Amino acid sequence: MSRTTAETSPSLDDLLSTLNPEQRSAALHGDSPLLIVAGAGTGKTTTLAHRVAAQIARGIDPKRVLLLTFTRRSAAEMLRRVDSILVRQQKVSQRTGNPTASASRDVCGGTFHAVATRLLRQHGKLIGLEPEFTVIDRSDAEDLLNVLRAELELAKADKRFPLKGTCLDVYSRVVSTQLPLEQVLKESFPWVADQADGLKKLFNAYSERKEQQQTLDYDDLLLFWHFMMTEPACGELVRRKFDRVMVDEYQDTNTLQAEIVKGLAPEGRGLTVVGDDAQSIYSFRAATVRNILDFPTLFPGTTVLPLEQNYRSTQPILDATNRVIALAAEGHRKTLWSKRTGGGKPYLVRCLDENEQTNYVIEQVLALRETGVELKQQAVLFRAAHHSLSLELELSRRNIPFHKYGGLKFVEAAHVKDLLAFLRFAENPRDSVSALRMLLLLPGIGPKKATQLVQAITAAEGDLASWSDFKPPAAAAVHWPLFIALLRLMSRRAAKPLGLMVEIHHVRTFYAPLLEQKYDDAFVRVRDLEQIEQMASRFDSRSQFLSDMTLDPPTSTQDFAGDPLLDEDYLTLSTIHSAKGLEWESVYVLHAADGNIPSDMATESVEEIEEERRLFYVALTRAKSHLHVLHPQRYYFHSPFKSDRHSYSQRTRFIPDELLTWFESKTIKTSGPAVEDHGKTAVASTADVRKRIGKMWS
Repeated sequence: MSRTTAETSPSLDDLLSTLNPEQRSAALHGDSPLLIVAGAGTGKTTTLAHRVAAQIARGIDPKRVLLLTFTRRSAAEMLRRVDSILVRQQKVSQRTGNPTASASRDVCGGTFHAVATRLLRQHGKLIGLEPEFTVIDRSDAEDLLNVLRAELELAKADKRFPLKGTCLDVYSRVVSTQLPLEQVLKESFPWVADQADGLKKLFNAYSERKEQQQTLDYDDLLLFWHFMMTEPACGELVRRKFDRVMVDEYQDTNTLQAEIVKGLAPEGRGLTVVGDDAQSIYSFRAATVRNILDFPTLFPGTTVLPLEQNYRSTQPILDATNRVIALAAEGHRKTLWSKRTGGGKPYLVRCLDENEQTNYVIEQVLALRETGVELKQQAVLFRAAHHSLSLELELSRRNIPFHKYGGLKFVEAAHVKDLLAFLRFAENPRDSVSALRMLLLLPGIGPKKATQLVQAITAAEGDLASWSDFKPPAAAAVHWPLFIALLRLMSRRAAKPLGLMVEIHHVRTFYAPLLEQKYDDAFVRVRDLEQIEQMASRFDSRSQFLSDMTLDPPTSTQDFAGDPLLDEDYLTLSTIHSAKGLEWESVYVLHAADGNIPSDMATESVEEIEEERRLFYVALTRAKSHLHVLHPQRYYFHSPFKSDRHSYSQRTRFIPDELLTWFESKTIKTSGPAVEDHGKTAVASTADVRKRIGKMWS
């Protein structure tokens, strides 16, 4: 079918009937490289979903479409919308002849790391990687680095050596940016720049140990995928799998991810990327705005399509936000507009201090609630987590429920990591981190003995027979034979596979008594493990389950996993970074003062300041109908030692005087003590006071 015929086809017209002209152009674009610059609230997901659906409707095999996102939920939501579009128009795979079939089921969609895992299991043997490799999460990677750090005695040097978390941050940034270690240390970790030699030694040992154990960390998944794409035979094999490559949130990609995309579509044929340079705010994760800014240069012949019709905010809010981002040094220029012309200008509120800021926010939140805007439709945003401390205390005092974004991820909880260690070891007996974690659960086995056992089984390439001569201490006499029997049942060498749910049930049965001895809240944790057992029924294999739990873990399993928030309504408190992609009827931006926005920790370069401007822009564009930007003039310094140290702040540089006309300025009036009128003449003068003071020096 020719492009002209497809575009005039009544069924395809119906398919795209809900799109605006810019969205329609994006959905119908051919196979030359396409950059969709999707402004905040302009229907990015809708546009990309319709583009995928249009490609399938025009005859592209869904199996030959690759959709890369930054969360599995994004991919799932995108594909759900694709199905909805196609089923509604009865445009589905002709293979099935069933108008309600899931045409998108065959689309290769997921996060960079999930797709990397899938492709490496399929084709990894071409680069010597066995498909049984296991993926370790961040905390496991830190633990492995810590073991090697101790083995190499790096902490015993005269100078302070970075801790395991910093070591992993350095390693990850080198991988993500593809820059030399010395440059990364100089630019991002100057306080450990003198430890380059020790870090090189550590990272070499880290790579060797992972090779021995056949484990990959998050960074390895991308590194190995990238290596596979650079090998001519492997790269061509992967490229031939896909006719269309589509990347969401392209402004959040790092250098390595951009090189992978280039490897998938070297000339840009069939390549579509979607993003907004004005919302590139993750440089601390090694994302670089250069990827989206330089895309047209990297892929000559690129069509740049801006989406400018905003479906979220009122026009007065957009008028202000457009002008804030227009002051950026560079970018793909666009002017957002909306059919929502009502509503007033956003408020720029000047208050004396943090207490006045807190009182103002609470008063406005409650007043708006009385008009029918629920607490859940309102959010308070801030640059740093400690900026909301005063507000949190006052909300608690007034019994106003709130939820603050952040906290421990589900799979980082100790009891969940314990259970996963059994499964990871069964999948890969050379996984020393999981082996060490299991052994330390057993009573009477300490770090020294556990390390010796791990070394023995590693040398034996995972053969459990290497532990046959071990005589357990009295405290572990009952547990040790049950432990070995469990591992043999779950082993890949077992005569009859148990199945994932049965394996987890056996692990849970063995682990429960140990858990009850270890934790006070054992009941809560046991319920988590029961829930994991039920979740396992959705997975075809242990390796799939482990990859899924590592790459895209659930936040929690159920309310029992922590103190449940029983109130049906609550206010959202969030850092600006965590708020990206979300929206609320009313938004309150705290501490819009230089030093906080932009952060005084991010003003050393033009690039850092420009990212802080984009971060502020992201905060402003979360608001649908009401926007309040607050500037406390007096700011008290936060430190472990309480004091009255404070400074008088300047309004954020991102709202210069020439932009004030686009805001409704408001100053909170604080009433001072009343001046009493005694109705009498003064009994003394200020001169009398001065004379008395003068006598102090005579």
